[in-house]
Amino acid sequence: MTVHTPPPSDGDRILEEPLTEALSRRYLAYALSTITDRALPDVRDGLKPVHRRLMYAMHEMRLNPENGAKKCARVVGDVMGKFHPHGDQSIYDAMVRMAQTFAQRYPLVDGQGNFGNIDGDNAAAMRYTECKLTAAAVLLMDGIDEDAVDFRPTYDGVETEPVVLPCGFPNLLANGSAGIAVGMATSIPPHNAAELIDACLLLLQRPEATTADLMQRVLGPDFPTGGIIVEPAASLLETYETGRGGVRLRARWFKEDTGRGGYQIVVTEVPYQVKKAELVEQLAELIESKRAPLLGDVRDESAEDVRLVIEPKSRNVEPEMLMESLFKLSALENRFPVNMNVLDARGTPGVMGLKQILVAFLAHRREVLVRRARHRLAKIEARLHVLDGLLIAYLNLDEVIRIVRYEDEPKAKLIAAFELTELQADAILNTRLRQLAKLEEMEIRREHADLAEERDGIVGMLADEKMQWKLVGGGLADARAVLGAGTVLGKRRSDFAEAPQVDTEAAIEAFTPREPITVILSQKGWIRAAKGAVDDPSELKYKEGDKQGFIVPAFTTDKLIILSSDGRFFTLEGSKLPSARGHGEPVRLMIDLDDKVDIVDVFPFKPGRKRVLASKAGYGFVLPEDEAVSQRRAGKQVLNGDVAVSLEAAGNHLAVIGDNGKILIFPLDELPEMPRGKGVKLQAYREGGLRDALVFDKDAGAAWIDAAGRTRDWPDWKDWVGRRSAAGRLAPKGFPVTKRFRPK
Repeated sequence: MTVHTPPPSDGDRILEEPLTEALSRRYLAYALSTITDRALPDVRDGLKPVHRRLMYAMHEMRLNPENGAKKCARVVGDVMGKFHPHGDQSIYDAMVRMAQTFAQRYPLVDGQGNFGNIDGDNAAAMRYTECKLTAAAVLLMDGIDEDAVDFRPTYDGVETEPVVLPCGFPNLLANGSAGIAVGMATSIPPHNAAELIDACLLLLQRPEATTADLMQRVLGPDFPTGGIIVEPAASLLETYETGRGGVRLRARWFKEDTGRGGYQIVVTEVPYQVKKAELVEQLAELIESKRAPLLGDVRDESAEDVRLVIEPKSRNVEPEMLMESLFKLSALENRFPVNMNVLDARGTPGVMGLKQILVAFLAHRREVLVRRARHRLAKIEARLHVLDGLLIAYLNLDEVIRIVRYEDEPKAKLIAAFELTELQADAILNTRLRQLAKLEEMEIRREHADLAEERDGIVGMLADEKMQWKLVGGGLADARAVLGAGTVLGKRRSDFAEAPQVDTEAAIEAFTPREPITVILSQKGWIRAAKGAVDDPSELKYKEGDKQGFIVPAFTTDKLIILSSDGRFFTLEGSKLPSARGHGEPVRLMIDLDDKVDIVDVFPFKPGRKRVLASKAGYGFVLPEDEAVSQRRAGKQVLNGDVAVSLEAAGNHLAVIGDNGKILIFPLDELPEMPRGKGVKLQAYREGGLRDALVFDKDAGAAWIDAAGRTRDWPDWKDWVGRRSAAGRLAPKGFPVTKRFRPK
């Protein structure tokens, strides 16, 4: 029998509190941890904790550029065991990104082995790869051992780690950052380090400089994969002032002649963070789905450099037309979001503009400079103290030798005889006999003088703020020599241009062959396009339980307009409809149409044509058909209300019939022409609503079609002419019992 021990009576194992408070407090702690320790970078060094810990661990392992590399697994193990108690794979993934030249503008890790590629292939396992720090990383670490920054205990209290790195150049903007926290995120594009340093030097000269002034030096982002930035200058300025915005980036390409009037497009640089292999697949899918009629073929001929070959459908296609169409349809152009959300020196998250970030960086550099100077000053004072003791010994050399030789406690005797400190006495006692030469004394006096001069210079600098800022600028100038335009890394990679204004739709239509098709839309919404005309619709096959809905003759160059029962118009390209070899595809996969909404009309678009639209409530208007074209999957809302009638306005009179069987005829020009809305009242009903309508020319006369498909003339239609919005009169004898002018 199991005996259960009751909890202590004092309740020290049970804490009573409302569940909402317990959850909110714990979730808040988790959110703060995610924001400060994982997702957002520090404005001073631009690093997240995992990156900072990786670099510090490699620094401790002496993995400098001039030394040999070591296995990544060893570094990851050190980081995980000492500083970062998380999964080894997440640490290695962070290291891999710091080594990828296509992901990092200024790589901080020199990776040896397979570290992935621009196609999206993963890096080799950490046991196969090796790493060491780069020259840029050394700039970030410069001064770490000279009390330049604060240290804090690690997670287990055994080791210490830096709170922030000294950071010799503006790494936050140079390498950028991205992360998603709880309730906030960050997305910072990479920039050119030389331009950033130039902007910092401008701020040192003119602290009142505006963001526009700084952008004379910082032209914009500089992505590691290059590309062409087509974002307008005014938009970039707003982005850098507010810290939020976006940057449009395009692939770099050129036209390559293939002889006999032919050509091909060669893409040499793809947009940042676009995987080349996926881009090739995307372009191939555009060809297969016929969504890019100007594109003939695509192939990847890349080796170490990117070489993506794009062939036009026809040599008559202009290269600019082809590329502009592909920029709209594929990842050859993308938009990099900018949200410069960072942690300030106090660990508080906030969105900063360009000037705020650079000012925070410069303040950090000044603090690093002062701390390193004080550290050096303390070292100099300690050395001068020892040298003072040695000089005393040289001035009284015979007495010192006697004390050391004959006294039982020479240290205490030296301290008492010459008023020395323990440190000085130890230095004298540790002096070797060969260092008692006259030349050694002269060397000590020379060292003392040099150190005293250096000490006076440091003391003067610590008291002079202008001198401090001047030295900060000098340090940035030294960093610019390492990362400047004359270096391999320093040359700007992304250029700027204006996106040309090209009518790609007209070009696509011009190069799409005009061939007759028949659009077939079933009642359940499966759409397809058959070549030519369908002579016998009864021979068409449908899925089980489905049947004929709409059969519309059109051309491949037509835009197909679809009207839904909720008053929205949708547009599909005739050349992009699926083949009629099968049952087609669900039209609801092509447009955002709810299953509860019906399709009430399908017709090819004709510019300049007009249509009559009316709702079941009996309101309507004349719509210019150009207003029905929509480029959005969600369509365009045109009619307010459930659609009852949609027909071409080919005539001058309108006949309407309600559910009550009454007909009213009035001139069509009594309806207003509108791009969207509810319209005016067509006919009055006590109950029910509008059933059908007919547009006809009074000179040609009116007619209806009966259930057998025969046309019945209506010679006395003028007897039903009345005032718009009247009730009308009952339909004539022989009118279809369906109360429709045309069979549905």
